[in-house]
Amino acid sequence: MKLLNKKDRSEVESRLINQIRLSYLILLLPNIIFMFNAFYNLWLISERYNEMLNSVVVASEFSLDFKDDFDYETYLLIVGNVKYENSNIPTLLSEAGTVVEGLKEITDDSANKKRLSSAEKYLTNLGNYIDRINSNLEYGDRYEKNMLIWENDVQIVTALFKETINEYIYYENKQIQREQAINRQLYLNTVKITVGIFGFIIVAIIVVSIVGPLWITKPIKEQVTKEQKLLRKAEFDLLQAQINPHFLYNTLDAIVWSAEAGNQKQVVNMVGCLSDFFRLSLNNGREIVSIGDELSHVRSYLAIQQIRYQDILKYEVEVPKELFKYEIPKITIQPIIENAIYHGIKNKRGGGKITVTGEESGDNLIISISDDGIGMDPDKLLEVKNALTGNSTKTEAVYGLYNVNERIKLNFGEEYGLTVESVFDSGTTVTIKLPKNSNKIVENSYKIENI
Repeated sequence: MKLLNKKDRSEVESRLINQIRLSYLILLLPNIIFMFNAFYNLWLISERYNEMLNSVVVASEFSLDFKDDFDYETYLLIVGNVKYENSNIPTLLSEAGTVVEGLKEITDDSANKKRLSSAEKYLTNLGNYIDRINSNLEYGDRYEKNMLIWENDVQIVTALFKETINEYIYYENKQIQREQAINRQLYLNTVKITVGIFGFIIVAIIVVSIVGPLWITKPIKEQVTKEQKLLRKAEFDLLQAQINPHFLYNTLDAIVWSAEAGNQKQVVNMVGCLSDFFRLSLNNGREIVSIGDELSHVRSYLAIQQIRYQDILKYEVEVPKELFKYEIPKITIQPIIENAIYHGIKNKRGGGKITVTGEESGDNLIISISDDGIGMDPDKLLEVKNALTGNSTKTEAVYGLYNVNERIKLNFGEEYGLTVESVFDSGTTVTIKLPKNSNKIVENSYKIENI
């Protein structure tokens, strides 16, 4: 009888194990379906994002060359250096029309479609101007009339065409930002649903098992928490790694114009700063860097921006060298300075100055970024503070600051992060609070780079 009971117990245990395994498979099915759907949606968003980015790249490269090439070819036609059939004018008009038509198929923004329709009209007008110039050339020496067409019509319309393409790029970038917000919301929804599914699995396992061992549920909960943290960190790493393409295009455009103007020293300076900017942005893949490295990255960025906005932008970095060895998340200060330039300095007549300072405060570090730009009224300041702390859904306006604040909290704790103070028509100050951490990796990195 004793032996039989043992066998019975063994069969019951075996049956229970099989039932639990079967329940695992059944419960995993909705999870697999959900994950497939989530990854499919992420893939669709990624493809759409790549299409828009490719659209911006194509439009940017095209707008850099078309105006100068077309104006120059038209001038050669007028002065008789080249015949129409031997010039590049037909090719330029044809390629321009093909690019504009291709961009109309890519974009789904109605306003941008109208801009591309305007661009098509400009190309049609340019074709008409070229026909008039050819007619004048057939009737003999009408050089003065042709020069008037070139100066008053051709150059103006090519400038309007370039401006239209630049507007297209700007609004496509705005749409990319909106797609990023959608992507981020999808990440958050994925996290919530994933947590819900895992919670359902845990409850179902307890119900099926009736009094299943509690130690089974503990590691599952720990795994869920760990995956949430990893997913959250991956999200912010992705946001941090994205470089503003508008900044890159504008910098490259400034380098091209400086080169054409023969300003070799400025070209060398901007290329060097841009190289340092990207080198420090990558920084061997490290998420945490020294304050010294971060300030080098900031100086490269400010040097480029000062060349572009030399009439309105001044800056000063006054951080004691004793702080250089401490830790800071990579690309923390630069987004704050970018906000100061585009939302503070550029909106104030006469320009302004950005000042970066740092000090020790007990066991903490305080880094302040101040500007004397347009500032914010109390209502706007309250809206920014609420968005920064996550108490508002309107985070788009402070997306860069929100990302920086979340990454600081994720790496160092909830007691650290950003605070914002502003007075309208006086300026804004953003304060970064960090722990006084100095690990060997950061110290060694800073020492090597400063030998």
